[in-house]
Order: sequence, then C-alpha cells, then structure tokens
Amino acid sequence: MPDTPQTPLTPTDEAVLQEARRRSRRSFLVGGTAALAGLLGWRWLSTGSEADGLSGPLRTVLDANARVAGRYFSPTHLAPEFARSRARRPRANGSVGLDEELDPAAWRLRVTPAGGTIPREFTLAELQALPRVEMTTELKCIEGWSTIVTWAGVRFADFLARYPLASAAAPFVHLTTPDEAYFVGLDMASALHPQTLLCYEMNGQPLTAEHGAPLRLVTPVKYGIKQIKRLGHIRFPAQRPPDYWAARGYDWYAGL
Repeated sequence: MPDTPQTPLTPTDEAVLQEARRRSRRSFLVGGTAALAGLLGWRWLSTGSEADGLSGPLRTVLDANARVAGRYFSPTHLAPEFARSRARRPRANGSVGLDEELDPAAWRLRVTPAGGTIPREFTLAELQALPRVEMTTELKCIEGWSTIVTWAGVRFADFLARYPLASAAAPFVHLTTPDEAYFVGLDMASALHPQTLLCYEMNGQPLTAEHGAPLRLVTPVKYGIKQIKRLGHIRFPAQRPPDYWAARGYDWYAGL
C-alpha cells in the first residue's frame, strides 16, 4: 500500500511545534537542575561529621530553629490552661527507664549540686511539703496527639528556691531515670518556667508506675519527650547535656 502523503505544515503549525520543542527543552533543563540541586542538597544535609546522633548540617538546622524558639521564650508566656472537667488519662507512651521494679518507700530523688560531686537525696514527703501547684494543661506528643491532663506537684523554681543547688555558671539541667536509661536535657530558663513541675499527681490521684511514679517532670512549654517519667537524678552541667531523643535525631530544644 502506498504511503499516505503528509499534509505540509502551515507557518502557524510550524511556530507551534517550535514553541513546544522549546518549552520541552526548558522543562527538561529546569527539572534536571532542580533534581540535581535536590540531590546535592540532600548529600550536604546527610553527610559530614555527626552531632548528637545526626549529621552535622541537619543538627545545625535544628539548632538554628531552637535559637529562634528560644528568642520567643518568656517566663510570662504561659501554656493555656483548661477546666479540670476536660482532663483525661493520657497514653502511657514510652517505657525506657521504667523496667526496674519500683519500691516507693526506697525511692529517693538524688540532686547533685552545680560544681559538686556528692548528691543530696530527697524523699517524696520532703517534696510534697513544698507549696503544691495544680494546673490543667495540654500534654502534646511529638507524634501528633495531645491530651488535656490535670497535674499537681511543686514548681521546679520553688524547689530550687528552697534548696539552692543550681548556679548561674551552670545554665543547663540534666535529668535521668534512676537507672540512667532515659535522660533529658533542659535549658535553665525552661526548667524555671512557672509551669514546669516536679509532679507527683495526675488527675487527682498519685502517679501510676506507667506514668512515672513517684515523680516525673511536667512542662507544657515542651513536647512530651522532655517530660521525663520516674525522675531519679538531677544535675546542673555547665555544657549542654545529652538528651535521649536528640541523640536519635530529634530537636534538642523541643519547645512549643
């Protein structure tokens, strides 16, 4: 069968075809350049020396975000509080540091003074003798869920006012479980926030073991990863201390 003769392109058709080819080449170049830039950017972010369990460039980005959040932080900026009737039992996320059998009678909070080496021990009764503070705030998990909870305990600031164990030369707080398996680092300003509690009650009842009995940290200006359960030891280092989740790639500051 003979070939069907092709209809000659009109000047208009030829112009359209040339424009389509030009745009296709430009799209290819733009797309290729963007892909290359993305690849190079990812290689930059994912390579380099490691810092706190994350590549140096990525940790630098997170630290920059933390500095911005820190500039907006204020002790007068309070997390919202709610009616106690809205309080619910939160999920018992996380069991690191809770594996050992708890003996409430034998438990002690150990606090090593800034610049010191010998810890001082406190019973739960000594903490409960300090001014009691109750608040109903939102516990926010970095996974995306949140629950309104009523907490009660003593302000960390009131504890340090009664027992001056910190120092201006040590601007950080390091908190660990009794077995040291879970550990949290805080800047001193966050620790002294008026809503940061050494907490021993939840929704009107003593803490349960899965929620950190006999004592945990509560601070609604931080995500839940900072609110360590079964608090066992507090130290006041001069340098930024390690943090369990920061060592696994999360933001060290973890502020809201």
